Amino acid sequence: MSAGAGPLRRLVVLRHAKSAWPAGVADHVRPLAPRGRRDAPAAGRALAEADCLPDLALCSTAVRARQTWELASAQWGTPPPVRFEPGLYAADVPDLLEAVHGVPAQVRTLLVIGHNPGLEELVLELAGDALDDALDRVRVKFPTSAIAVLAWHGSTWDSLAPGTALLTDVMVPRGKK
Repeated sequence: MSAGAGPLRRLVVLRHAKSAWPAGVADHVRPLAPRGRRDAPAAGRALAEADCLPDLALCSTAVRARQTWELASAQWGTPPPVRFEPGLYAADVPDLLEAVHGVPAQVRTLLVIGHNPGLEELVLELAGDALDDALDRVRVKFPTSAIAVLAWHGSTWDSLAPGTALLTDVMVPRGKK
C-alpha cells in the first residue's frame, strides 16, 4: 500500500450481478437474470456487514448495473448519492481511473459498479499488495456480483495510481434460492 500522505480511502469495486440474455435485446439494456436479482441484495448486505458502505457510488448506465445498484443499495438505511456514468459501460482501466480520479476529496469510500474485463483489470492494476490470497482469487476469476475492496492513503482521488493500493478483501456474495 502506498506510504503516501492523506487519509485512508477505500475503493470498492462491484461487478454487476448475473444478467439475462434475452433474444434481440441490445447488450446495454440486458436486465438481471433471476440469479442476479437474488445476488445483488446479497452484495448490498455483504458491504454493510463488512462496514464498506460508500460515501458515493459511480454506476454504469447499463440496465444490469443500474438494477444491481438499486437492489444492493436497498439493503442500507440511507443509500449514498449515485452518479450514473455512461463512460463506465465497457470501460477499460484508463476510463475507470479517469472516473475515479474525478471524485471529490471528501469522499472516503467510493463504490464503482461496472463490468468485466475492465473491473478485474483495474483491481489487478491498482493492487500493489493483498491480504491473504485475494490477488490470486481475482486473477482466477472475478465473477458476477464479485466485490473487491482496495485501501490506500491519499489526499485526493487523483493520486490513486497503479500499484499503490492494498487489496484487503474479495467477496462473492450469493443470494438464496
